[in-house]
Amino acid sequence: MSLQPHPVEKRPSFVSTQVAEARRYYLDLQPRPTREITVVCGGSERVRADYVIQRRTFPYYAVELVAEGEGSLTLAGKDCRLRPGAIFAYGPRVPHIIRTEPSRPMLKYYVDFVGRRAKELLVRSPVRPGRMVQVSSPGEIREIFEALQRNGAGESPFGPALCAALIPVLLLKIAERAVPAGAVDPRALATYQRARALIDERFLEFKTLAEAARAAGVNLSYLCRLFQRFDHQTPYRHLLHLKMNRAAQLLLDRGMLVKEAAAELGFSDPFNFSRAFRSVFGLAPEKFLARTQRA
Repeated sequence: MSLQPHPVEKRPSFVSTQVAEARRYYLDLQPRPTREITVVCGGSERVRADYVIQRRTFPYYAVELVAEGEGSLTLAGKDCRLRPGAIFAYGPRVPHIIRTEPSRPMLKYYVDFVGRRAKELLVRSPVRPGRMVQVSSPGEIREIFEALQRNGAGESPFGPALCAALIPVLLLKIAERAVPAGAVDPRALATYQRARALIDERFLEFKTLAEAARAAGVNLSYLCRLFQRFDHQTPYRHLLHLKMNRAAQLLLDRGMLVKEAAAELGFSDPFNFSRAFRSVFGLAPEKFLARTQRA
């Protein structure tokens, strides 16, 4: 019995070969002009130490995320430093040079797409072609790229449509998490990311925001300044939303009384708990239960 050789991946000419490993999907390499969004291809690449991409133009719109490692970018004539959480876009008539730092090769995600609606969404986003932004929560962006990978590489006939539907989600999430220009301080951003992740993981332990700040190793005023720079809400509102979402679960899924849920979440006064619940959901816990039970 003879063994058949393993099929070699057919790469379009614009796909780099300077990679150590890659996961890629190809959906439509000959897209027709259309009003809607068509995803051409995408994937992730862990690049080699000699990775360099230099193009004067590109046939599609492209969005890339640096997930790990470091590098440099010359985009439309402007030099930028690439670190984890850096996102940039290019497309037709946008020259670009992408290099990795040889000692810290990058892991990048990318998606290429076309369509008039795609262009409209992209030019209105913070990462319009020819621009780079830093995001405060790169893990959230990475999750969307992973969803593109799953749907693009699968065998489902719905894959292309699902990937097209994820492009607006990706651009909205980038807009939500983009750090304002001039606000990028790598150490401060890393401290914010660490503090926010700690609050997300351990919010049930904290009765006050000051306790959360101490656990994160920063003082309360600095924690507030970090959220002011890198988030769209205060750390107090973030902690409160986490607690009230858990409260809704306790009331609905476990059938707790309001006073029991209040005690579970560290509220000694059920009135203060109800006021906090109303500030998040717009109605008191009792009315929330009445509406959801009717539904």
